[in-house]
Amino acid sequence: MNHATLPQRVKIVEVGPRDGLQNEKQTIPAEVKIRLVDMLSDAGFPNIEAASFVSPKWVPQMATSAEVMAGITRRPGTVYSALAPNMKGFDAALAAGVDEVVIFGAASEAFSQKNINCSIAESIERFRDVAEATKRHGLKLRAAVSCALGCPYQGEVPVAAVRDVVARLRALGCDEIDIADTIGVATPRKVYAAMEAAMREFPVEGLSGHFHDTYGQAVANIYAALEVGISIFHSSVAGLGGCPYAKGATGNVATEDVLYLMQGLGIETGINLDKVVDAGQFIAGHLGRPASRAGNAIAAKRGA
Repeated sequence: MNHATLPQRVKIVEVGPRDGLQNEKQTIPAEVKIRLVDMLSDAGFPNIEAASFVSPKWVPQMATSAEVMAGITRRPGTVYSALAPNMKGFDAALAAGVDEVVIFGAASEAFSQKNINCSIAESIERFRDVAEATKRHGLKLRAAVSCALGCPYQGEVPVAAVRDVVARLRALGCDEIDIADTIGVATPRKVYAAMEAAMREFPVEGLSGHFHDTYGQAVANIYAALEVGISIFHSSVAGLGGCPYAKGATGNVATEDVLYLMQGLGIETGINLDKVVDAGQFIAGHLGRPASRAGNAIAAKRGA
């Protein structure tokens, strides 16, 4: 195999503080979240998903988002992102000084209907105001395509559906689009197909892979995405973030595992793996659970 075809550098988007923590049952104090974001900033991430401006009624864990954004020490050059699903959320995100607004749409019609009682097309149309306001204020706009590689309700998701959602999100003016395996069912062949479909509608340099490790396939899927030229990946420190649809399933791929892979492939990330391990051990310790496999192995090796 010709390894020269893999990207020489990738961007890792750290989603632990938002996507990772939002499903945690125990309330995590703002100061713990602030410390986590600061440790991640110090590790050199180019992009950290730090907050979510959604109704606290739906996601109580994110009620401290404004406090977290106000309390973090911002690293020059790091983009701090937040989810903002409506104009109320956008106004709060703007006031909090976010650099990038994140919106989302599902590639599965069944998922869209079950989750938000409307079609995919309608759900994306609802983001038009947010998208226009984001652009007007000179902020970056990113979108996630959830259930792009499988759905808990309809099972298989056709690649044509992925392509259609990507086209709709492109039309809203998105700078980056994430292809997300929300329930972690994908294997490399599916990743090739979904990414190739997305690349027909959006420049490859703006597409990212967001893989969950439910079936232990996330690292293999990242490698598959690298092979087709994807150079942005989302991951969560310590593998934070459960999957709400699969009992006992793990959630996001762990950042430590992804960085260990990239290091082994000689792909640059600009991120200090040791500092990420420290961040992972910190938050895992706070939550009272083990961190990621690579994180635990590296920590054990250095006698942490």
